[in-house]
Amino acid sequence: MIGEFVSLKKAGREFKANCPFHDERTPSFYVVPDKGFYKCFGCGKSGDVFSFVMEKGGMDFIEAVKHVAGKAGVEVREAKRTREEDDPNRPRYEINAFARDWFSGQLTDPKIGEAARSYLEGRGIAPDVAERFGLGFAPDEWRALRDAAAKHGLDESLMMELGLIGTSERAKEPYDRFRGRIIFPIEGLSGRVIGFGGRVLASDNKDAPKYLNSPETPIYHKGRTLYGMSWARHSIRREECALIVEGYMDVVSLAAHGFENVAAPLGTALTPEQAQLLTKYTTRVLLLFDSDAAGLRATFRAGDTLLEAGLHPAVVTFPPGEDPDTVVRSEGPDALREYLEQAIDVLDRKVQILEEREYFSSIERTRAAVDRLLPTIRAASDPTLRDIYVAKVADKTGVRRETLEAELEKVRHAPSAQRFDAPPDAPASPTKRVGRTGAERELLLMMTKGPEWVERAMELISAEDFEDPYYRTIFQALLYEPELRAPPISMDPVAAQYFEAILSDPIEVAHGLSVFTGSVNRIRADVLDRRIKDIQRRIESTQDEDEKLALLREKVELTKEVRALDPSILDKHKPNPGDPT
Repeated sequence: MIGEFVSLKKAGREFKANCPFHDERTPSFYVVPDKGFYKCFGCGKSGDVFSFVMEKGGMDFIEAVKHVAGKAGVEVREAKRTREEDDPNRPRYEINAFARDWFSGQLTDPKIGEAARSYLEGRGIAPDVAERFGLGFAPDEWRALRDAAAKHGLDESLMMELGLIGTSERAKEPYDRFRGRIIFPIEGLSGRVIGFGGRVLASDNKDAPKYLNSPETPIYHKGRTLYGMSWARHSIRREECALIVEGYMDVVSLAAHGFENVAAPLGTALTPEQAQLLTKYTTRVLLLFDSDAAGLRATFRAGDTLLEAGLHPAVVTFPPGEDPDTVVRSEGPDALREYLEQAIDVLDRKVQILEEREYFSSIERTRAAVDRLLPTIRAASDPTLRDIYVAKVADKTGVRRETLEAELEKVRHAPSAQRFDAPPDAPASPTKRVGRTGAERELLLMMTKGPEWVERAMELISAEDFEDPYYRTIFQALLYEPELRAPPISMDPVAAQYFEAILSDPIEVAHGLSVFTGSVNRIRADVLDRRIKDIQRRIESTQDEDEKLALLREKVELTKEVRALDPSILDKHKPNPGDPT
């Protein structure tokens, strides 16, 4: 059996070969038939025939047993605990199987599927690849699938639950939900169809969404499934690497060009459950998303999710306007492999982008860069990788390692007296002056209204300007993901509670720019006010007259800045005798 994968040579009662698990010139891999095991004295790999087939063939244990038994001419029968007919979801699987076959038949129909086949061929998808992935076509008709299903007596209510047919207030009767679309069946790891994705075919149909997907059902949970995983998992295990792309067509296109270890999320950001699914097959993941602003946000959000699961993500960067599908079709598989070989760690890619945008050109922008790097460091659950990240950021920014580590632990170990406070009340009316934490909350509320407010805030203040540790955490999260509309899984629970309260706040902010400017000014004024207080303490403690005079001058300048930002903040301070005014 092992001889199928390596060239074995007789060595006494044993066999030897160059190890298939690492590069070597002198054979150190031995197979001992009498004892039924193999051992490499170079890399340490060892095991029996089943573990070898699992490792090299990318199979799980049951599949390895079946493979070995088949080679030996032994039939392996599985003893099922429950009969298939007892499965309550059996009717749902049967309906999906019928729909897949029906969609596939429409694609291969000489007349009905002509335009769809032409489109797929134009995208480099040959008929055998379309057949392999079970691709189909939903004709632009209102009840073609429904009528075909009715002839077979399929349950219409279950078809509606599965998202194959739909209803509306205007429609008199149920209609086919997928119309005029290329159909991508979505399989679970068992190979059974659990849902569908449909890409609109007509480019002139601007009113229709580009992609339409099955809803959540008892058998389909999109956050727990990766498209293509039923085909890719063995290859991922063999290659010890997963390629994660953005959508259905990327998966099929790459597979058509020889890249088998590829999968995609299902219309949403990569979820923790999908990341955990990948951990069963590999520790290394390459992210092949678009390189535009939206693609970068998705890349780094996915990177943090993968890091939290203990995986090691790297980023593949394409030229502007290109993606893995266009690259592999226009330049070929070898060109894509070159891009894969140039993939860099997700933190290194972040640093690279910050360098390109001159974030290390000044103290203020370096501080903002640190704010953007901290979430990725914090997400790394692998302690060794996290330690490497801290060292890299410390070296790049000049911030001491101890300072970075304290920053990482700041929220995690916030004072217990604060950890169980309820979220603050909704912000006061924009016409009233709000307190310090009120200003912080008001600014965060504005930042959730749109990415443009995040960009403005990023240029004016940093996370360190926030006094409340939980608002500081939310601010950092929004800097990292301007369109964030739910707490990340790695966020401190109390900060997440605060964030949810902000997101659910029904207040409509009038005079947005005025509110934004007032909040920023108040926060900046409070920062300066804290510095003024510190200077005053130093004035009172020093005996050096020259130092005292220099401190007084600095206090005067800061007071002028505070007065320009928010004069009312000075009302609570009475001038100290002898201070210049």
